[in-house]
Amino acid sequence: MPNVAPQTLALLRLTLTPGLGPTLISRLVSGAGSPSAALELSPTGLRRIKGIGPDRARSIHEGFGASADAAARELDLADKLGVWLLAADDPAYPELLGELPDAPPLLYVQGSLDPVDADRFAVGIVGSRSCTPYGLEQTARFAAAFAQAGLTVVSGSARGIDTAAHSATLRTSRPGRPSRTIAVLGCGLGHRYPPENAALFDAIIAQAGVRGALVSELPLDTPPSAENFPARNRLIAGLTLGVLVVEAGRRSGALITAKDAAEQGREVFALPGRVDSAASEGSLDLLKAGGAQLVTHPEDVIQALESQTRHHHAGTHAARFSPVGDTSDTSDTGSDDRLFSPAAPPSSAPPPSAAAPIGLTSAQASILAALDAPRSVEDLARTLGLDSGQLRAELTVLEVRRRVKRRGSLLERS
Repeated sequence: MPNVAPQTLALLRLTLTPGLGPTLISRLVSGAGSPSAALELSPTGLRRIKGIGPDRARSIHEGFGASADAAARELDLADKLGVWLLAADDPAYPELLGELPDAPPLLYVQGSLDPVDADRFAVGIVGSRSCTPYGLEQTARFAAAFAQAGLTVVSGSARGIDTAAHSATLRTSRPGRPSRTIAVLGCGLGHRYPPENAALFDAIIAQAGVRGALVSELPLDTPPSAENFPARNRLIAGLTLGVLVVEAGRRSGALITAKDAAEQGREVFALPGRVDSAASEGSLDLLKAGGAQLVTHPEDVIQALESQTRHHHAGTHAARFSPVGDTSDTSDTGSDDRLFSPAAPPSSAPPPSAAAPIGLTSAQASILAALDAPRSVEDLARTLGLDSGQLRAELTVLEVRRRVKRRGSLLERS
């Protein structure tokens, strides 16, 4: 079995224990003091962790016993595949991703991942698998411009827009100045999905070209499955300063990535498409709801990311653009489509004294009225009687419209 740091091995054992995901692992490590100490918890000790009841505690404790052999097999396979493990406490772990309340405790990486230097400033490009020639053309245009500007392009390696983003980035590479791209997979790195992208994956991880990495939080032999992709989407957003939606239908997973990016405090951009094209219905809905900034040129995105880039360079990104509220619970992912539809008025929020300003819902007007002084998200939720999901959605719209801004953990009117 290849040698790894003791705490990394302990984290690997935790991730291979059935019933544990990023949120519960974080709670276990925090409560026990270290990954190794978490593995020593008794069923009684496990029950003291929020979200773990008696039955779950017994099941997890039994899983700890089998995790040592599972970890040994995983490390042997990783060695054969050329995959390395990156623990959340490693200085090389992506700082932006570490800001998330449900950040993966362990990343599987194949290729070259350099979040401290080469990949420090990254932008996501997402869109539908069933895209149009227009979508492919614009993806290539934006990806090439981002790569030439020194941004790492992150996408999900799926058919359509994702593949076009990775491919266009690689095509811009020049001797001595390789372009960088990161493909986040919705399966373990022991699989290549979709299979027709095998040559693309090989090009990304080509050591001579130093072109990028394949990344996953899933055990190596995890097959591609629909339930894995929403969690994958949060990683795409989490690795980046902002996400561009090129072309997305109403049921496109790209909208989930946009929602994740907004909730993580990242910039969200969308490219307008034909108004009669089903491939652009989701993108246009996102723009109409105010959930994304409309862009028509790569420079629009690059300029909008300047503030995020400055804070990330100065080490103040987490304080300035931290995720809204605490989205963690006993599950690892969630869904809230309200970002993409008109928000209902808050049930117990005081109605504004006059009609809501043009372009704002009554809920948004109430939020602005309540921000007569800087307030935290929790204070706003209590004052207005809004649930956290609706409040996050309304705040996202207000921030995109530059009506609200953040100062550390507080919100205030712009």
